[in-house]
Amino acid sequence: MSRPRFIELHGCEPIPILYEDRSALAIDKPRGWLLVPVSWQKTARNLLAAINSSIAAGDFWARSRGLKFLRYIHRLDAETSGVLLFAKSPGAVETFSRLFESRQMEKTYLAVVVGKPKESGWICRLKLMPDLRQIGRMKVNPHGKPAETHFRVLGTRGKFSLIEARPITGRTHQIRVHLAESGLPVFGDEIYGIPLTQPSATLSPSDRARDNFPLGLRAVRLAYVDPFTKKRVDIHAPTEAFLQEFGF
Repeated sequence: MSRPRFIELHGCEPIPILYEDRSALAIDKPRGWLLVPVSWQKTARNLLAAINSSIAAGDFWARSRGLKFLRYIHRLDAETSGVLLFAKSPGAVETFSRLFESRQMEKTYLAVVVGKPKESGWICRLKLMPDLRQIGRMKVNPHGKPAETHFRVLGTRGKFSLIEARPITGRTHQIRVHLAESGLPVFGDEIYGIPLTQPSATLSPSDRARDNFPLGLRAVRLAYVDPFTKKRVDIHAPTEAFLQEFGF
């Protein structure tokens, strides 16, 4: 029997596996899963804990691969979907982490924003640091850590725009903060954008009627040179459902 091309976790839809080799595995992360240490058990939506439990239970998706270890190398926000890379050994975690730290990972996101950009493309280099007044929030500060994101406009629909974002650095909430500071908050972003719990004249009635106001941000590509085989790896996540969801 062939190995399944998805991860099966109790109580949720199968999670597609987008790419796999001897050292790494990439999934199409759904919305709603937190990426926190296994020891942090305050939520049933702890993705790493759920995966580790499944591996320990000998579930077929893991057993068929002989998996004993799987750990995420980078993070996506809980409500951000898309390409998420895991390592199959502690050594691979360290090796791939160095690729991210040295900015050798090419990352591409799609963002649906509220507003129309004045330019077809731009680069934001505003420095970021944690906002000590609100846990979990980032803010722009000249004394913060360097952050750089490249943006390109792909299309517009009414008062909304579709943006391609390519973060060069990997700061927490970097794309969301940089877009908000550009006057283009990500749709559904209640931290840096429009408080969608209240009616807004910016949104049409059909937009306000969306269930749960999904965050309009998806990681669609991750590319790198494999540190072990030296071969080029280019991982893509499907975009059709995301684009249709937001009318693009």
